Amino acid sequence: MKKYMSLVLFAHSVFALPFAVIGFFLAIQITDQLFEWKRLLLMLVCMVTARNAAMAFNRYLDRDIDAENPRTAMRDIPAGKISARNALGFTIVNCLVFIGATYFINMLCFYLSFVALFVVLFYSYTKRITPLCHLVLGIGLGLAPIGAYLVVANSFAVIPVFYGLAVMCWSGGFDIIYALQDEEFDRKNGLNSIPAYFGGIKALRISRILHVISFIFVLLPAFYMPVSWFYFLGVIFYGLLLIYQHRIVSPTDLSRVDRAFMTTNGIASVIFAIFYLLDIVFLV
Repeated sequence: MKKYMSLVLFAHSVFALPFAVIGFFLAIQITDQLFEWKRLLLMLVCMVTARNAAMAFNRYLDRDIDAENPRTAMRDIPAGKISARNALGFTIVNCLVFIGATYFINMLCFYLSFVALFVVLFYSYTKRITPLCHLVLGIGLGLAPIGAYLVVANSFAVIPVFYGLAVMCWSGGFDIIYALQDEEFDRKNGLNSIPAYFGGIKALRISRILHVISFIFVLLPAFYMPVSWFYFLGVIFYGLLLIYQHRIVSPTDLSRVDRAFMTTNGIASVIFAIFYLLDIVFLV
């Protein structure tokens, strides 16, 4: 189990999961639906299995590329810790569990589960196709708050879409920062990424623009539903942490990319979700 958790970098689930929690409780807040532990558990199962499937498939598909890249040569499949066959099997099992969990939620989630899986699995191919691969990753993660909202509400609404777009721009922006590490490798091997296509300086500018847009979409729900000062405090912390990660990374100094990618973004999503939940409690 430890090997498979390492394969999918389970700790990175902290990125989108807090926004899924926001989407879940948002539906309870703005609809007449009541809280149910069963729904929450099924939502968490969907989040974990969808992400496991996406990460395992990415590692399976990129195994030869990872073996050639010095930065990734020690990942689980190239290093021989997990076989490619087992990684693919792990992907299939997680896809089946994900689909099965959506069936017990509602029919809308069940039908859309196939669309969601297509998006999160297709991302693994996009680096071979387009520099916009970072935004495809963002779309996949951005489905989290929308899907979690559907678990409860069984219908669409505008506000969860705002959060979905916020996550899309946020995660696409920090994935660009992460991809700076492989700029030269991607360019030499014909792989697509925004750093490889535009260069490090322009890539960071694009990342900043995406993060400004993400901040706007996080703020927008305050104009569509009642919020307290807790919500605005969460938005401020979210914005400050976005600024911080751009302050510690430059094209000539990538030594703190891991801090910007994992620590800062993980803290940003968790803190914002905590303030969102405090906002609900305060309003009640």
